Amino acid sequence: MAERRDVEELDKLSELYKAVRDGDFHKTGEILMSLLDNTVNWEIPDKGQTVLHTAVTYGHEDIVEVLVMKMSNEGLAKYDSHGYTALSKAAVLGKQQMVDCMLQKYSGLISIKHRIGDHLPVVMAIDFGQIEMARHLYHRTLQENNLIPQDNDQEIQDHNGATLFTRAIYIGTLDIALDLIQRCPRLALALDKDDESPILALASMRHSVPSKTQLGFWKQHIYSCMRIPPVSLTGSETRLNISTGDQHQSNQEDHQNIISVLLRSCAAGVLNFFGITLLFEMKKIHDPYIELLSLMSEEISNSKPQKLKDGLVHSAICQATKNGIFEFVSKMLKTDLEFITVRDEDDRNLFMLAVLHRHEKIFSILYSQDMMMNYYSFMKCLLDVDGNNILHMAGIIEHSTPVNQIPGAALQMQRELQWFKEVGKIVHPKDKKTKNKNGFTPQQLFTRNHKNMMKEGEKWMKDTAGSCTVVGALIITIMFAVTFTIPGGNNQDTGLPIFLKKSLFGVFMISDALSFFLSSTSVLMFLGILTSRYTEDDFLEYLPRQMIIGLFTLFCSIATMMITFASALLIILHEQLRISIPLICLGGVPVIFFLWIQFPILKDMVISTYGPSIFDKKIKLKS
Repeated sequence: MAERRDVEELDKLSELYKAVRDGDFHKTGEILMSLLDNTVNWEIPDKGQTVLHTAVTYGHEDIVEVLVMKMSNEGLAKYDSHGYTALSKAAVLGKQQMVDCMLQKYSGLISIKHRIGDHLPVVMAIDFGQIEMARHLYHRTLQENNLIPQDNDQEIQDHNGATLFTRAIYIGTLDIALDLIQRCPRLALALDKDDESPILALASMRHSVPSKTQLGFWKQHIYSCMRIPPVSLTGSETRLNISTGDQHQSNQEDHQNIISVLLRSCAAGVLNFFGITLLFEMKKIHDPYIELLSLMSEEISNSKPQKLKDGLVHSAICQATKNGIFEFVSKMLKTDLEFITVRDEDDRNLFMLAVLHRHEKIFSILYSQDMMMNYYSFMKCLLDVDGNNILHMAGIIEHSTPVNQIPGAALQMQRELQWFKEVGKIVHPKDKKTKNKNGFTPQQLFTRNHKNMMKEGEKWMKDTAGSCTVVGALIITIMFAVTFTIPGGNNQDTGLPIFLKKSLFGVFMISDALSFFLSSTSVLMFLGILTSRYTEDDFLEYLPRQMIIGLFTLFCSIATMMITFASALLIILHEQLRISIPLICLGGVPVIFFLWIQFPILKDMVISTYGPSIFDKKIKLKS
């Protein structure tokens, strides 16, 4: 008899599953009324889950509320076939109302871990990118669960705290990360479920630091003047709120509210247009990162060597060096200068890594007074597992080497040569002839690894010079012909130009001659580039100098050609200014376009060739 009753209940449960799946609230209520009290807690036949799991999956919030009222705590805590409780499934789906409903019935659900991964719901929420859900669950998890040790001397047994910490760093939820380290500083060196520590995660966030952000002069000034309020989990973001007040408020108040909203919308639009909003969002990431780094460094300074090793601090410093995170490396060296001796799995020290990955700020630390006095001789003589010294590093191009950030293959080759020459100044002369395990000297390794870059640089130079030569030759032809074509014609009685006494004639002839001579100079410069030998050293200064002179004189020749054109128009149409002036303004358009297209290349070449060294020998460690 009991078996028959169970079969009937299972049949009803299957019908309930279909009703819940389809979102039929009325039918769900009818079936629930006919079920025995405990049946709703059972697992659905052949489905591997309860009806509550089904309601959560299909997003039926009203049905979830009814089911939660009917189910027992044991039923709410049941797992599905994938190891999820109904709460953890709602958390990863971002269903906050469902989560609150379940926790109101049984608060202990927040402490039940995933059956397979042993993760708490808050960790699973942040793992699935549900940031607001993670914030929502975070404080309740602290109250209900031993997410972090209450005593800072207590051993950390659970990976959930460290996992939440690393995920918060990776996903950019630094408010949670800051709260965690303030509650338990030792979490900075704890290992998560993937055997990764938060300090290593922080060293991997290359886009969260100011030094990896390139801003123009004005944007940099605005950025530096911005002040971000302290990050707080209890605080909320500033939002646009419309005060509705009493339902019977006056039309005047409504009108004022509408105007206020419009003004705020316009202000937001202006800020977006000028990029101020983007700068603010960047600052909101950068400031908490620096604060988090400072708190972690305090914990590192108080930790024993074995704890630092277990917490992957050395690996984190090497990772930050590879990523070019100057703030991180500088802060760690400020915490303990002995960190400068750490080496990665290939036995490469920090300066070898800085040279290998072309991070000039980190390499510049070598020139600081403390390094020169204590570590200079030691650091530059070390070899990696392949027998490469620091000069060999300048001859190697790694996949992560940021040479592609430099525009133009020729400038990339120039920057590589500058690195090689600069590093060559600090090594002993015998190290320049040292061979690695593959039998290559640093110079041989540089030449071997930069063959393709040289070919690309040569092609880029020739293509650019060839295109500009055509433009220059056309200007020469035009300006030469214009010299013998007098605008307005000659006086029939004297044979002289009819405007000979006018000052515009002098402007016309001078600008024509200048345009002719400048374009001739530019063509000669570009011909010199086309006929160059293209050796390695040519890319260092000779070829860039030729290109700078060629582009500059070509630009000046175009500008003077437009002046010639303008003066000729004024001579011919001197009594019709309403026609001549608009035409002269249109004549300036080619100059503006040429400047817009070619000026960035010219500027980069001038700075790269004649600007300050890429290495700052006076750089200081950041406190």
